[in-house]
Amino acid sequence: MKRFGKVAVLFGGRSAEREVSLKSGSAVLAALQRSGVDAHAFDPAERDLSDLKKEKFERVFIALHGRGGEDGTVQGALELLGIPYTGSGVMASAIAMDKWRTKLVWQAVGLPIPEYEALTAPTDWSAVANHLDLPLFVKPANEGSSVGVTKVKSVDELPAAYAEAAKHDKVVIAESSVSGGEYTASILNGRALPVIKIEPANEFYDYEAKYLRDDTRYLCPCGLPAEQEAEMQQLALQAFALIGGLGWGRVDFLRDEMGKAYLLEVNTAPGMTDHSLVPMAARQAGISFEQLVVQILEGAHVG
Repeated sequence: MKRFGKVAVLFGGRSAEREVSLKSGSAVLAALQRSGVDAHAFDPAERDLSDLKKEKFERVFIALHGRGGEDGTVQGALELLGIPYTGSGVMASAIAMDKWRTKLVWQAVGLPIPEYEALTAPTDWSAVANHLDLPLFVKPANEGSSVGVTKVKSVDELPAAYAEAAKHDKVVIAESSVSGGEYTASILNGRALPVIKIEPANEFYDYEAKYLRDDTRYLCPCGLPAEQEAEMQQLALQAFALIGGLGWGRVDFLRDEMGKAYLLEVNTAPGMTDHSLVPMAARQAGISFEQLVVQILEGAHVG
């Protein structure tokens, strides 16, 4: 493990997902240290990134979530410092963080996505409901972990849902509900790991279901026929490659009642908590948490 040199695990940060990042980063740091890596905690909310250079860190494991860590900004800073980092580069990170622009990229090449609209304050709410049907989801384009997401069941609820999402981002989207099940495919160094089916106990897979509840069900194996799972894995790899994704990530899907898969979003710095999906898929593939973080670290790059 000495080949990695001195490694900084970036976690915490200033985004709305700080608490989740603290959990992810703590787990990654402990696993790297157990594996014999000279790894150290580094919170960009408390320290200047220039300290990475001053203190002679040779690699960075990014365990930041949300803005300031997953959106290309810290990736750009690390490239200027010349320090290799894990995960996707500046462009892919920025695109993936923006759900609206991710959809535009996928849409341009004909990949399947749910119907959606970008919203503004003067939007005709009835027209949105007529186009997308009810229920639908309203969400900020540049947040993760379901922050600011509302499931809307009537036209009257749309203005409040828009206002809630707009607290978190100036770009807000509405998206059709696809109700045949939620799935996710993790990607590790060019390989799609086993697909996971997510069955939240509450109405949808929100922040509480992701991080706070213990009754969300994660099925891995996912229960799909092998051919359908392989198709979803291939679609995940294609979608990830199209935005320029590198190293590791996670692509989320919805399926309709007929079994068609729709791309929902891509995460370029997924959660690594005890509730997280990438470690779960890795275990199913025979990869321990310690092996997973080391394999991610091996992919660190500059540019």
